[in-house]
Formats: sequence, structure tokens, C-alpha cells
Amino acid sequence: MSASLSAASFAAALPAAHEAAASQHYPQGALYVVATPIGNLADITLRALHVLALVDAVACEDTRHTQQLLRAYGMDRPAAQLLALHQHNEAQASAAVIERLRLGQRIAYVSDAGTPAISDPGARLVAAVREQGLRVLPLPGASSVTTALSAAGLSEGGFVFEGFLPVKATERVHAVEALARETRAVVLLEAPHRIEVLAQALAVLGERPVTVARELTKQFEEIATVPAGQLPAWLDQAPQRQRGEFVLVLHAAPLAADAGADLRVLRLLLAELPLKTAVKLAAEITGTARNSLYEAALAIKQQA
Repeated sequence: MSASLSAASFAAALPAAHEAAASQHYPQGALYVVATPIGNLADITLRALHVLALVDAVACEDTRHTQQLLRAYGMDRPAAQLLALHQHNEAQASAAVIERLRLGQRIAYVSDAGTPAISDPGARLVAAVREQGLRVLPLPGASSVTTALSAAGLSEGGFVFEGFLPVKATERVHAVEALARETRAVVLLEAPHRIEVLAQALAVLGERPVTVARELTKQFEEIATVPAGQLPAWLDQAPQRQRGEFVLVLHAAPLAADAGADLRVLRLLLAELPLKTAVKLAAEITGTARNSLYEAALAIKQQA
């Protein structure tokens, strides 16, 4: 969708936002942390539109991306009112934002998509602003984390947000072993060029369900729940399944507290014995189902 077509589609949104939100109080010298859509532009809130038009400047992860987003809603800010603040300059840029706040300016902060300071930059900015005794006002909205959770069908037990697992293979193996012991659901994020590696790493968890959410809120959105051991095969079934941004919800398992120890036993046995023998002994030692251990053993061998 081009910026001009987007602006035409949202022509009525900005006046409606002002009418709905203008009567509220928006203090000066405050940082407004604004959630933006994760894909579908219609997922912006009326209050977010009003604030993005009201503030003196917008600090953002990518100025070009944010300029396109603002233009889609009928706003066109001068380049001087867009302040780059990303993971590589967060400390320095935060100091500049704080100086503006001390002058009484209203500053909004947006990441490229979703709610800032969750897995995107912004947390250091918020902490620095609070340390200076200045106000931080969050504007809730779209989040890939809560969007995926709402479609995963979790009924109890809570969840943990883990984000991106380590890139290095050894660290990733240890991280998965820790996840196996986690008794709550775990939310993971991954980029398309690493999704196959993550799928192989999670495959050792066997029958534990994983909800895969790809391209959330976009035209080719896809959400499916599969056993962790079958995740690599699911990705290979269609080329498009390895495209787009991913959120994965690793469901809680009844034996999750012992799963990490089970995997360690299995790894030790596999280092000395043939696969079938190692699986048989691991099942006898741990009491875990042999089929689940067999799938985990295949995934461990494939990683090796």
C-alpha cells in the first residue's frame, strides 16, 4: 500500500482521533511511549494518532520508516522533528531527549512496530527519563507478544517472555534445556533467516506443543500449533512458511520441570551408545515416554 493510498484510507481517522482524545490531559515535559501497528495499519489507536500529531518531536528507531508511517495517517513532520534513537545510539540519544523534556517539550517514542521497550529499543530511554524525575506516559496498543498469546489457547499457568534465543549453538542448546524446565509457556521471537535453526533446536522437546505465528496481522498471516519435534518438517512443507517475522509460543508441559534433566541424561547416553539403546535406557531412567525421547534424540543427532 502506497503512502498516498494509506493517507486516503485513513483520512477520517485523524479528525476522529482529535475529537475522541483531545479533551484528555497531555502534560508537557513528558515522554509518551506509543505502540504502533505490527503489520495492519488499522491497528493504531485513536489516542496514539492524537499524540503523534500533538507532540513536539518523535523519537524513533528508524526515521524513514516512521516518516512513512506518519504520512500513512495524514501527518508529515519535518525531518528535524524526527529523532533517531536505536540500539546503537540509545544512551547518547536519550540524553538529547531528556534535554528537550526539561525544556517542557512533549516527546513521543515509537519503535518500528509494536510496543516499544519490550524486545525493541526504548527501555534505556524510559529508565533514563525516570531517573531524571521526568514523566513517562505509556499508550498501549499492538504487541506481537500478546497477539500470539491470544491465539495460542493457553488456559492457565501464565507465561514467560524470552525473546530471541542466543545465536551461538552451544548457548542456544543450554537455553533450550532451560526452557525444557520452565513450567510456564514461553514466548520466543525469531527472524526468517534463523527460523530453521530455532526449529531444529526446539525439536528436542518432542511432543511439547508450539504455536507458530507468522506475519501477524498481515495479508499472509499464518498461525499453527504443532509438536516441537515436528516443527522443522512443518516449516519445510511450504516455502512461504520460512518467510516473515515469527512469534513462537512454547506451551507448558506437565513434565516440564523434569524435561531439562531428561535431555541431559539423553545427551550423555547418546555420546556413548547407539541411538536406540540410548533412548531405551533414557526412558527407563527418567520414566519419559520413549517416543518423545526418540524424537528428541533424532533432533540432537541432526544438530550434531
